[in-house]
Amino acid sequence: MYLKDIKVKNFRNYDNLSLEFEKGLNIIYGNNGQGKTNLLESLYVLGMTKSHRSYIDNNLIKDDKSLFKISGNLFIDHIKSKLELSYDGKIKLLKIDNNEIKRVSDYISKMNIIIFYPDDLNLIKGSPYERRRFLNSEISQLSGEYLNVLNDYNKLLKMRNDYLKNKQIDNNYLDILTDYLIDKAVIIYKMRYKFVEKLNKCINYIYKDLSNIEGFNVIYKTSFIIDDFNKEALKNNLKHQFKKNINKELKNKITMIGPHRDELEFFIKGENIKNVGSQGQQRMAILAIKLAEIEIINQYKGSYPILLLDDVFSELDRKKRGNLLKYLENDIQTIITTTDLTNISKKIRDKSKLINIENAKIKKIVEVIDCGK
Repeated sequence: MYLKDIKVKNFRNYDNLSLEFEKGLNIIYGNNGQGKTNLLESLYVLGMTKSHRSYIDNNLIKDDKSLFKISGNLFIDHIKSKLELSYDGKIKLLKIDNNEIKRVSDYISKMNIIIFYPDDLNLIKGSPYERRRFLNSEISQLSGEYLNVLNDYNKLLKMRNDYLKNKQIDNNYLDILTDYLIDKAVIIYKMRYKFVEKLNKCINYIYKDLSNIEGFNVIYKTSFIIDDFNKEALKNNLKHQFKKNINKELKNKITMIGPHRDELEFFIKGENIKNVGSQGQQRMAILAIKLAEIEIINQYKGSYPILLLDDVFSELDRKKRGNLLKYLENDIQTIITTTDLTNISKKIRDKSKLINIENAKIKKIVEVIDCGK
């Protein structure tokens, strides 16, 4: 999988931009504040329909403009698809090959993207919401079903929470809402558990390779104890938990258990990295997770996702940079931003397309020299 090109209009500080990418390594360089991160963000939005930096879509529209538009040509096994996304402040329009796509789940499973950026530390240091958001975003890339079920779950959760606020409760109606909620919750639990299980098969090896430290793993914490992720056993467990907590829920007027209360915890040698890990260890842990995701997506989809690295090399010493670059030599389209090209070895620069951005415009492009052409 690779993105051949992108066109950006009225996005962040960009008026109009057209840019082609190499299948392999692409390096976008320039001073701070020139638009490098905004360009990566536009790529992420094109694939995922939302920003990793802002919850408010209106923030993405350039000042004094009424809409933004992003489009690009994606190749998977030599088959081209044109992706297009526009937003006018109210309606987000998605298209594949000029055909409007109504369901987001049918769109985001097309172009898989993994991004690593400085604020990713919030995955460890931030709130449980950040970690649930991570789970939802990454699993949705693997399965359109997951996103549909999650949307259904959130709608049912809102209905149930609203109903719990009523002074008079019809227990039969509440039971019906609860049963519907449980059916969706079981699917979410199973898919999250399977995803974390796959992460743990990869991340310890990658973390050791990057930092020479063993014993890294992720623990999936639910709002009640789950010993068995078999569908029927999990369903019965959930029913028991809702019955057990019904008086508390009626008192607090909120649903107290379910996937919306899930949590991830990150451990090195049995200790929570949030409490004992240095910022460097936390950063490498997140990087190991992102690199593991690349392999998971390849296993599911049969092709590697597009990898975006926003100013990652400035945070790593020379040895860790070298360890990371080993993972970029597979058939992975990688787009890197940096303020200083000397942070990246000449060997890598010579294999990369170099794109200099200044004031949201392309100042200079150096193509990869392929002597075999």
